[in-house]
This record gives sequence, C-alpha cells and structure tokens, in this order.
Amino acid sequence: MIDVTFLGTVSGIPTRDRNHPAIILEYYGEQKDTLLFDCGEGTQRQMLTAGISFMDIDKVFITHWHADHFAGLIPLIQTMNLEKRKKPLQIFGPEAERFVSDIVDLGYFGLRFEIEAINIPFEGAAETKVLETEEYEVYSIPVLHTVPAVAYAFVEKGKWNIDLQKLKKLGLERGEWLKKLKTEHKVTHKGKTVKLEQVADMTSGLKVVYTGDTKPCDTVKKISENADLLIHDGTFLEEDITEKAHHADAKAAAKIAKQAKVKQLILTHLSRRYKDVKPFEEEARKVFENTKIAYDFMKITLK
Repeated sequence: MIDVTFLGTVSGIPTRDRNHPAIILEYYGEQKDTLLFDCGEGTQRQMLTAGISFMDIDKVFITHWHADHFAGLIPLIQTMNLEKRKKPLQIFGPEAERFVSDIVDLGYFGLRFEIEAINIPFEGAAETKVLETEEYEVYSIPVLHTVPAVAYAFVEKGKWNIDLQKLKKLGLERGEWLKKLKTEHKVTHKGKTVKLEQVADMTSGLKVVYTGDTKPCDTVKKISENADLLIHDGTFLEEDITEKAHHADAKAAAKIAKQAKVKQLILTHLSRRYKDVKPFEEEARKVFENTKIAYDFMKITLK
C-alpha cells in the first residue's frame, strides 16, 4: 500500500491556501518507508500539520534547484540536527553534490548525522535507476525546464501470490515452507521439487510518477507508461501558456496521461493567479477523465 500526501501545491509564490511544492510518499511493505519528493519553504510545518514525522524521512528526491522546490531543506536539516538525528539522510537530485554542499555550509551548526548527496543524470532521454531496495525501485529521467531537471518514478516490485488451487492440484498445503519458496524460487518439500511458478502468480507492483516542473515532453510519457498515478506539473490553463513558461498546462498534461495509459492524473504546481481551479479539472477531463486537482494536505491511497 502507498499513501501520497501533498504538502504543497503552488508554483513560484505561496498563497494562504497553497504552500511550496512537497510530496510525501509512504510505502507500507515489510517495513514502512517515508520518501520526500521536493522540499519547498515551509515543508516541515506542513508535515507537522499533516501528522507526518520528518524524522522518518531517509530519502529526499529533488526534481530541480529552484528555491520553491528545495528551500525547505535548510530548516528541515537543521531541525533534524536539533532533534539529535543519528541515521544518514540521502538527497537525490541533478547536481546534488554541489547544492547540498552549499546548504550544509550555511549557518553555524555541526551535523550529528551523515548526509549523502547523489547526483542524478539530467541530460539525454534515458531512464536511470537511482535507488533499489528489496521491495521497490526509483527511476529518474530528464525533463524540459529552464534549469537541469528530472522526473521520478517510484516502482514497486512485482509480488508472487500463492494460488491455493494450484497447491491443491499438486497435493500440497500451506505452511512456513512457502516463505522459503518465495525467497529461493525452488525448494524440495515432502519429497517433491516445487518451483514457485507452479504454485504462484506474479502481480505487478504499484507505480507513481512525479514530474516536477516541465514542459510537455516525450521523456515524461516514457517514464509514466502504465503508471497507477501520474502527478504532473499543471501550472497554467491552455489559454495562458506561452513558449517561455517552461511549464505544462492542464490539457497538455492530460494528453500525456492518456498517451502513457496511466490510471489516474493529479495536477499540481498551480499558479497563484488562479483563485478557482475548477477550469483546470474541466479542461483536463475533456482529454483524460480520471483527473484531479491537488490541494494542500490532499491524500491519495493506492493498493
């Protein structure tokens, strides 16, 4: 299961109702992992309001180094330090080593914990696996913005589910031996050699994509293919978009969602000029029906 919480959903300048970009992804596997995607100003206070512990975050993924997407790292790191954090923190992003080094050097404080900055490729059109655990992987891909920028895909690994009917046909019963079978894929049980595929079916894992700031581009479509959830930059309405904007409009994002065959689209990073977001939903749904408009503290659960 995955919970996605939107902590900030505005572009550029915050409003009373919308904070700078930040998204929390909580993955409930064998153990719970809390991942932060972008970290705009005020993120740690948004987390307090949302009831999410910033001390649970082990990995931060920055899409690009515009202040509205990273400025919240400065107070967040210092608060972690004041709370006597010991475990390491990984920060991923294009040119991460350069910018994280600058952030750590700001102010007079000595870190009690290690920060690992991990550079993410931002040129070309290839997907890069930037993280792998036993249960999921995270990929990045370059996108089109005014500075080096990437999109990220969280991909849960497929899981084997035991089919009781297949077990029964082989004259076998459920038991602890199945845990070993899932790990080793082949075991000898009660004198029989059993392969995992004989008694189980593979189910695809969940996939969540976050674009950060980007114009519509083929790389977003590529990394978003068959995603359960696509979180896309939807800064403007079509009538307001310009070549210099380097952002997407609601209709263009919807076209990407349709072409990539995603299950659900959520538009975020809305310009403060819009007091009423209903036109965004109407414009996008003409192209892709299952579209929602993000708001601060919106929570989506995927199973």
